[in-house]
Amino acid sequence: MKILVTGSAGFIAGYLIEKLLAKGHYVYGIDNFAKYGRVKKKHDSHGNFTFVEGDAKNGNLIYSVLSECDHFIAAAASIGGVTYFHSFAYDLLKENELITAASFNAAIDAFRINKLKKITVVSSSMVFENASEFPTKEGHERICPPPSSTYGFQKLATEYFAQGAYEQYKLPYTIIRPFNCCGIGESRAKTDKEIMSGNIKLAMSHVVPDLCQKILKGQYPLHILGNGNQIRHYTYGGDIADGIISSIENEEATNNDFNISSSEGISVTELAKLIYYKVTGKNDLKFIHDKPFQYDVQKRIPNVEKAKRILGFEAQTSLGKALDEVIPWIADMIKIGAI
Repeated sequence: MKILVTGSAGFIAGYLIEKLLAKGHYVYGIDNFAKYGRVKKKHDSHGNFTFVEGDAKNGNLIYSVLSECDHFIAAAASIGGVTYFHSFAYDLLKENELITAASFNAAIDAFRINKLKKITVVSSSMVFENASEFPTKEGHERICPPPSSTYGFQKLATEYFAQGAYEQYKLPYTIIRPFNCCGIGESRAKTDKEIMSGNIKLAMSHVVPDLCQKILKGQYPLHILGNGNQIRHYTYGGDIADGIISSIENEEATNNDFNISSSEGISVTELAKLIYYKVTGKNDLKFIHDKPFQYDVQKRIPNVEKAKRILGFEAQTSLGKALDEVIPWIADMIKIGAI
């Protein structure tokens, strides 16, 4: 199968493309390096990978590549860390709407004229920002209040694009909602504003890498945002890639939506204690609670039964195992001054 992945230089896409190539697919990637700057990936020189540098808002570019493809994974999006939600609330809404419209326009034409079979939309757990049901099932995003952040709202809009494109043009789709991806390879977004967390500048404003770097740099007591009771399901990037691939290969995923997540939930406090113990071997961690950001979601707890039942997907990597990979990588990044 020939597959286009937009946002191919991104964090999740790094895991995804490696696995697609390993399964024998031919992969085209489009990215303009706007998020992290120019990056190199292990698969750049792979014989079954073609990279096209360009903007995912360019529908003509996307269509020109899709003319060769059976499948389209629309993963491109403008997003940084949590600071981005607040600093660029309008810009991310505008940019992501333009990316989404360009992607669907190209996909509709490629489906009608060429051989494209389906679009896979990478949405976000942020569509459940105001969820009132836990664990949260697929479909609850249409019942609960819409997301308060412009990022979450736009991701929900992306799902309506899929609905509209199917209803009017019969473009088949699958919606994937990853939950709190963690792994190696993520760096500071160019657009992120530097903010201080105690005596340390936040690296990516994402929980796992920032807690790792603060603990590795010896911050004590440890600064965390809010009360530390926020619940998340941190999911290894390789597992998210497996979930996306499962949805590509399973016909029952067509015109369906899936939460792709670990079933293992943990509070920020307990996560910090786990990282601290892995780094120091001690259990004496103390905290300073800083003022949280506006969009400080207290619970993001997915129901993962649908993905298990239809796709046969279950996340295989425990948080502890993922941290055993992430912590040494963050330590290396600190040594070379990348964080």
